[in-house]
Amino acid sequence: MRFFAVALFFLKATVSFGQAPEVPHKMQFAGITLTIRDDARREIQKDVDAFTKHPKYFGIKVERAKTYFPIIEKIFAEERLPDDFKYLALQESALISDAVSTSNAVGFWQFLDFTALSMGLRVDKDIDERMNLISSTRGAARYLKQNNYMFNNWLYALQSYQMGAGGVQRAVGDQHNGAKHMEITSETYWYVKKYLAHKIAFENAIAGEPLVKVVPYETSSPKSLSEIAAEVSVAEDKLIEFNKWAKTGMIPTDKPYTVLIPAGDVADFTKLYLPVSTVSNVDKKATNPIASDAMKISEKKNEKQEDIRINGIPVLKARKDEAVVGLADRANIDLSSFLKYNDISIDHKVRVGSYYFLAKKKAKSQNEFYKTEVLEDVWQISQHTGVQLKKLKKYNDVRSDQKMQAGTIVWLNGHTPKGEVMPVTDVVVLVDDEAEFEWSEEDEKEIERVVAKDNNQQQQNALTDSNKQDSNELNFNSLKPDIDYVVKQGETLYSIAKSNNIEVVDLLAWNKITISEGLKPGQSLKVTSPEPATAQIVQELPIAMQVHDVQAADTLYSVARKYGVTIKEIMDWNEKKDLSITLGEKLRILQK
Repeated sequence: MRFFAVALFFLKATVSFGQAPEVPHKMQFAGITLTIRDDARREIQKDVDAFTKHPKYFGIKVERAKTYFPIIEKIFAEERLPDDFKYLALQESALISDAVSTSNAVGFWQFLDFTALSMGLRVDKDIDERMNLISSTRGAARYLKQNNYMFNNWLYALQSYQMGAGGVQRAVGDQHNGAKHMEITSETYWYVKKYLAHKIAFENAIAGEPLVKVVPYETSSPKSLSEIAAEVSVAEDKLIEFNKWAKTGMIPTDKPYTVLIPAGDVADFTKLYLPVSTVSNVDKKATNPIASDAMKISEKKNEKQEDIRINGIPVLKARKDEAVVGLADRANIDLSSFLKYNDISIDHKVRVGSYYFLAKKKAKSQNEFYKTEVLEDVWQISQHTGVQLKKLKKYNDVRSDQKMQAGTIVWLNGHTPKGEVMPVTDVVVLVDDEAEFEWSEEDEKEIERVVAKDNNQQQQNALTDSNKQDSNELNFNSLKPDIDYVVKQGETLYSIAKSNNIEVVDLLAWNKITISEGLKPGQSLKVTSPEPATAQIVQELPIAMQVHDVQAADTLYSVARKYGVTIKEIMDWNEKKDLSITLGEKLRILQK
C-alpha cells in the first residue's frame, strides 16, 4: 500500500507538472506590480520549462518546499518580510541544508561565513547555523531588510542578495525608490529573472500536505541528538539528517537552539526514491505508468557504469538533458558530496559529454603542468586534470572564473619552480579516452630544446639584472611596503581576501570600509597590515591582560561572550587567521 501511495503522488506530480506554467505579462512581487516585456518573458519561460521538465526532480523540490515553507512563512511574518522571498531559498540551495557553493557559501540561504557571523549566526567546528533552517532564515530576513532600508524597493533588495547593496547602488542609483510598478526587460539583472522563474514554476505546485512534516523543538539545556531522538521516539540517523548544523551531535548551551523533529514515512528526504523493491511480481506486471517508470529508474541505477578515471579518480560522463541531481542519482552519490567533489553549486548547468568526479579530487597530478588547447577557465582545467580547484588557484595565483588563453601553462603540483621558464612551445597535450596524459619522446625532446634556449636567454637577463642590483643600495627584502591592490570588474571583498590570503575582517579594517559599502572597479585597497610588526604590537599591549585556557566545549563565540569582547578582538589579540581553537590553547584576553 505504501508503494501505491507514493506512486499516486508521483502520478499526480506527472499530471500537475507535465505542463509548464506560462509566464504572465503582469505579476505581483512583494507589493510591486511587475510588467514583464516579451523579450524577458521568453528568457524566463526557458527557465520555467527547464525547472518543470523532469517531473521526478521537480516533485522532489516541491516536497521539500511543502515541508519547509510553513516554517519559513512563520519566520518571515514575525520578521515582517514579504512572503514571496521564500522562493529565494529554492533558488539558492534547492532547500538542501548542507548545500555548498563554489565560493564556499553554505546552507539553506547560502551564506558566506563572514556574512553569517555579521547576521548573528554561529559558525565554527561544532555548530554551523547556516544549516539550521530557523537560524539561517532569520539571518536571511534581516539581511534582506537591511538592504531594503537603502532602496525602499524589495526587488532591489532581492538583487542585492546576489551582488551586494553597494553593487546595486552603483548599478541603479536612486531609481525606483519606493516604486509600486516596475518593468522586467531583457536588461533586468539575470538573478532577478531567475528568481521570477522559480516563483512562477513553484507557486501553484506547493498546495496540499507534505509527505514529511517537521516540528521545531527548542532547547537551551545541554543535550545530544541521541538523547533527543530517544525522548521523541525518532530514529537517531533520521534526526541527524535534519539537523546537520550540530556537527558533533551535541546541542550547546550558549543560547537557545531549535532542532527539527521529522515525521513522515519517506526514508530519504533528500532523494525521495520510489520504494520499488517492495513491489510484488504481480504489481510489476501492472500497467501503472508510475510503477513502470519506477522500475526503469531502478534498472538505470543498477546498470554498470563504465570505469573511467582522471588522475586516478572515477568520473561519470554527462548525458544529454541530464541535470546535477540526475547525475548524482545515477552515480548513487549523496547530492551534497557530488557538488563538493566537482566544485559546483546546485544550479550548475551540466555540460553534455563532460566528466564529473565521483570522489574527491587530488591535491596534485602525476603531470607537472597542463597546457590549454582552447580558451578555458580554471574550473574546466580542474575537471580535465583531477586537481582540486583551490590548489590550482593557489599554485597559479588565479581566480576560479579566470579565463586561460590557448597555449597557457597551468602548473599542477605547486607554484612555478624558481628559475623555471614556462615551456612556450607548439607542442599540444593530447588527451585520450581515459583522460590521461602521455608525452611522446619527440615531444619531450622539443620541450627540452626550447627550455634550454629560454634558459640561456634567462641567464643573460640575470647578468643584466645583477648589474642593476649592484648599483641599487636598497634591500627590498628588508622592506614591507604598504601594497595597494586595484579592484577589477566583478571582484568582491571575499574573492580579494582569498586571492591575497588574508581575512575579510582585516581587509575591511585596513581600508576603513564596511561590507555594505561594496567595491568599485579601479578602487585601491590595502592588502597588507598597516600596523607595526608583531613584536612591536606585543610590547605595546596593556598590562591588564588575562589568559583563558580553552576547554573542550569552548568556541570563540562562547569565549567572546564570557569576557564581553568580540570574536574579531580575540582573533587580533591572538593573531588567529580562522575561527578554530584547540583544547588547552591559551587565549590572551585584554581587559576593557
